[in-house]
Amino acid sequence: MQLEELNEQQKEAVLYNEGPLLLLAGAGSGKTKVLTTKIAYLIREKQISPYAILAITFTNKAAREMKERIYQLVGEDARKMQISTFHSFGLRILRENSEKLGYTSNFSIMDSDDSLVIIKKILKELNYDPKIYNPRAIKNKISSCKNEIISPDAYERYAISEFEKVVLEIYRRYEKKLASNNAVDFDDLLILPIRLFKEYPSVLQQYQERFQYILIDEYQDTNEAQYVLSKLISAKYRKICCVGDNDQAIYSFRGANYQNILNFEKDYQEAKVIKLEQNYRSTKRILDAANSVIRNNKARKEKNLFSTKETGEKIKIYRAYDGEDENHYVAATIKKLHEKGKKYEDIAVLYRTNAQSRTIEETFLKEGIPHHVVGGVSFYARREIKDLLSYLRLLHNPSDNVSLERVINVPKRGIGLKTMEELNQKADQFNTSLYEAIESGKPLEFKRLIEELSQLKEQVTLTELIEKVLEASGMKKELESEKSLDAEVRLENLEEFKSITKTFEEREGLVSLEDFLYEVSLVTDKNEYQTGEGQVSLMTIHSVKGLEYDIVFVIGMEEGLFPHLNALMDNSELEEERRLCYVAITRAKEDLYFVCARRRVLYGKDQVNPASRFLGEIDEDLVEKIHMEEKEAPPSFEKEEIFYEKPVDYQAGDFVYHENFGAGRVVEVSNTLVTVAFKHPIGIRKLMKNHRSLSKVGD
Repeated sequence: MQLEELNEQQKEAVLYNEGPLLLLAGAGSGKTKVLTTKIAYLIREKQISPYAILAITFTNKAAREMKERIYQLVGEDARKMQISTFHSFGLRILRENSEKLGYTSNFSIMDSDDSLVIIKKILKELNYDPKIYNPRAIKNKISSCKNEIISPDAYERYAISEFEKVVLEIYRRYEKKLASNNAVDFDDLLILPIRLFKEYPSVLQQYQERFQYILIDEYQDTNEAQYVLSKLISAKYRKICCVGDNDQAIYSFRGANYQNILNFEKDYQEAKVIKLEQNYRSTKRILDAANSVIRNNKARKEKNLFSTKETGEKIKIYRAYDGEDENHYVAATIKKLHEKGKKYEDIAVLYRTNAQSRTIEETFLKEGIPHHVVGGVSFYARREIKDLLSYLRLLHNPSDNVSLERVINVPKRGIGLKTMEELNQKADQFNTSLYEAIESGKPLEFKRLIEELSQLKEQVTLTELIEKVLEASGMKKELESEKSLDAEVRLENLEEFKSITKTFEEREGLVSLEDFLYEVSLVTDKNEYQTGEGQVSLMTIHSVKGLEYDIVFVIGMEEGLFPHLNALMDNSELEEERRLCYVAITRAKEDLYFVCARRRVLYGKDQVNPASRFLGEIDEDLVEKIHMEEKEAPPSFEKEEIFYEKPVDYQAGDFVYHENFGAGRVVEVSNTLVTVAFKHPIGIRKLMKNHRSLSKVGD
């Protein structure tokens, strides 16, 4: 065992296996090393069967890395463990018990785009205007209901507004459509196992006996369904170890509930809590900056990251004239760093919203800085790959109407909308799938093609099957005949898909279309095929979670941008923005740059924003304020010596002075705004309370 390589808290976490355990693991504190060593300890020292251990992570990439690290420690026993995401685990339960839930074994899994297609179709059937009833908003609402374990019947109690009543009607039809397609959506992979366990207690008992030791990473990111599933599985033996950091809970918009980690000790009153506070990633100054920001949050479990690494450079803060100046400063600084020997792949530029990426990317293109935007179009979301997958899904499950409608006329076969409308009517009339309703004409030729390929799939490898589908369907021929750059790229993507099936065959020793499709359906990491080697990484702060870079730039550090405008009126949302800032800071290993602009054009509007309050929360002795080059500022600016103002504590009744409105008196104070009564004719005005134009008289 490698216990001698662990610090005292890490070692304590590995050795304690008697009951519920909560590891509050700060950023860069070696939690993956602790988890893998703990699993190895259970198998090697405690003689626990690897079959009895369940390890849950939040991404497929993390699951693969954990599996590989455990393999290095215990060898082939690692292959016998269930190490997966929640959705992969849910899929396993569903595959083993599909008939109990009313599905045949060859059910399909609808991705987000497929679900949207179904919802759009239902809107059309019900004659609802998609401009009034946004399909994506309805899909998100249904997904939110599922993640909160709210069925259509349960949602009926909440459906009060007209929009909610429409959502309810579509939710009911959506569930029926999935059932008739012998299909589930991604959210069902969590809620169907819960339904199974509640309806069949004996099945739950089997899984409780099977998985007696449960380890869950990133517990602060669990939603209601994941939380309930965890409690059900662990209820008998209660040997559950949850690892997380409430200060890195940044996914509430996905339904994650950070209260789950805060309430762990209420759920498991005998729980042991261990804090992992030693950071192995960042310099002392970077950690001190992270601590000084996050301590302003109220809803958290107290911990304080520390490092035995060097003190490091001060955090640089640059206040730019405008967005263009911001971009040029970042580009020029990166060029200087590269000239001094720093590799481009060791540098990241982070921003709060995707909209900010356009201008920085344009600047990098002009300056010749190699870069890649993390979070671009997913390989699996590309049109040609979706088409190919639809063919494969149809071979696996002919009842999959969504896949059939996608490719029945790809490439074009002369099957138009009228033909499809007639086919849909027939399928509805006889309560069958579209595939079963096909009896004549061009659709019948398509059906025969699918039948021929279905017979072939049992005789060839997956990679050979892909080639047969591309040839027989006409997809390959159509793209070759186009002779365009776009068609060439799409052909390359289809060829790359064969690399994926080949890798799957070599890794798993399987040529099963069913197993391959289920694995593909669980790949949600959009950047699985983007390595970024030799390139600066550009990404949102949400996307950088779990990654680290030697040098990090965080741009757009302004009120209304970061923290985001939507969070300024709500304390809980403002605290999540602060956690997001904490995540950004703790990605940096050696150097951290914050950049903000006095003004910028965003969403087509010219905005003037104060510097972010988060900059004012960093202890001043940790930062170095970098001033603009000595050049003539645009007419609307004067040279600023002050980068940001420390927050002012206003109270109702305070006298204030405004540069434009003169003297006034505070009548109301909210989270970020102050309401002030000025003399006639100004009257009552709502103002940003920490704007430089406003000051408290007497301070």
